[in-house]
Amino acid sequence: MNIFKSDALQGMTYLVTGASSGIGKATAVLLSRCGARVVVNGRDEDRLNQTLSELQGAGHLVSSAALENADQTNAWLKCVVESNGPFHGVFHCAGMELIRPARMIKQAQLNDVLGSSLFAAFGIARAMSAKNALVDGGSIVFMSSVAGSTGQVGMTAYSAAKAAIDGLVRSLACELAAKKIRVNSIAAGAVHTAMHDRLTKGSGDEATLAYSQSHLLGFGQPEDVAQAALYLLSPLSRWVTGTTMVVDGGYMVR
Repeated sequence: MNIFKSDALQGMTYLVTGASSGIGKATAVLLSRCGARVVVNGRDEDRLNQTLSELQGAGHLVSSAALENADQTNAWLKCVVESNGPFHGVFHCAGMELIRPARMIKQAQLNDVLGSSLFAAFGIARAMSAKNALVDGGSIVFMSSVAGSTGQVGMTAYSAAKAAIDGLVRSLACELAAKKIRVNSIAAGAVHTAMHDRLTKGSGDEATLAYSQSHLLGFGQPEDVAQAALYLLSPLSRWVTGTTMVVDGGYMVR
């Protein structure tokens, strides 16, 4: 379901990272259904082309790149802007999961988890702070998680990355307010995606059922989060900045 008109975002261009699957893909598709031009990013070019084939309208582009650190992400995004013009909004949905006790986590694994989520977010912040990269009144949305505010065994690295994203949002919103650029994040609960399947694989039916029941409304679907992202990316959220929107099916109130 989409309550936005099919031309609500006509003439606007958006970047979606992590668009090869899950929430990123669902958001890219939804933006296109509202008339936006979408640049989709991810590591897997074949899957990005599959996403591209599902977008409505014309003018959409694939820009495959593995976002690993701030400098590399900044350089890549500057090239994208130079080639395609300024964006009206960016949804950074790329990220990696890790379930492992803190005592077993190596530096390389920290680099992977923090790199794709937090460090890449800093690269996006740098690139979008440049002149003519993001239109005045534009929007930046970062994918966060309830793990950034709640504790769970084995989630130290992932939780740290998402808590840092929420902190970044609050200060970046202050820095970009002069341009009326909004900066927000979405703290999602468990959503049926490939990442979710990897996280719950091996947990057993009983543990997975208990995890589902910890969400008052059950597990979510990618479109549930995509709708929230669409709102935050659209001009309708023009007075919303520096906040983390919780979209978790009631997980955090239990």
